[in-house]
Amino acid sequence: MTMKPLVSEDTVDALREFDTCTVTNAVERFNIRLRNTGFTDGSIHCRFPDAPAMVGFAVTARLRSEGPPITGNMFRDRSDFWNSILAIPAPRVLVLQDMDDDPGLGAFVGDVHGAILKALGCVGYVTNGAVRELPGVRSAGLQLFSGSLAVSHAYAHIFDVGCKVVVGGLEVRPGELLHGDQHGVLAIPTEIAAEIPRVAEDRRRIEQQVIDFCKSGSFSVERLSEITRAVR
Repeated sequence: MTMKPLVSEDTVDALREFDTCTVTNAVERFNIRLRNTGFTDGSIHCRFPDAPAMVGFAVTARLRSEGPPITGNMFRDRSDFWNSILAIPAPRVLVLQDMDDDPGLGAFVGDVHGAILKALGCVGYVTNGAVRELPGVRSAGLQLFSGSLAVSHAYAHIFDVGCKVVVGGLEVRPGELLHGDQHGVLAIPTEIAAEIPRVAEDRRRIEQQVIDFCKSGSFSVERLSEITRAVR
């Protein structure tokens, strides 16, 4: 059974219109979490920085690639995993925590898995491990965030499906709403998600006022101080 989405389709569509930094600024206005939490750190890299913003609900699991799984094959017998992806509302983002001592030896997602994930309603993949075969994944229309690149899948296999994971300092639970672009990945609290587009648009307008003033011929530090005080 698919989990009922906690955020409407209209809200998801509206969130795609903003970059992740602007959405972050909007989340901060609600003061519901510390400002140094809720996003990936610099160890996670966006592989297609020119792509539109990624917005989707997290599907979580853990990954290893240094050694083979204790039982079964690497991925060919994982219909249970594919079905678990479908249990999360679309659009979906697969988030895998690479548990190897040296994450990124092998890549779970390449062109084949990129096509599979896209067919399963995924719009992105986030991992502290590696990805590979970037041209094929790009053509599939899947966004990638990873700690590194790899040439091989090695023994990449999935376990602990549906658990809490931590990728690049970001703690992610199944069904969490994620927003990502060239700057990184942000978790949006679902209780405020519907309000974020309005607040983000307001913050974008205010910031543009400051930028336009700085480019104007009437710039002065005194007036800048007045403007920034007024828009806080």
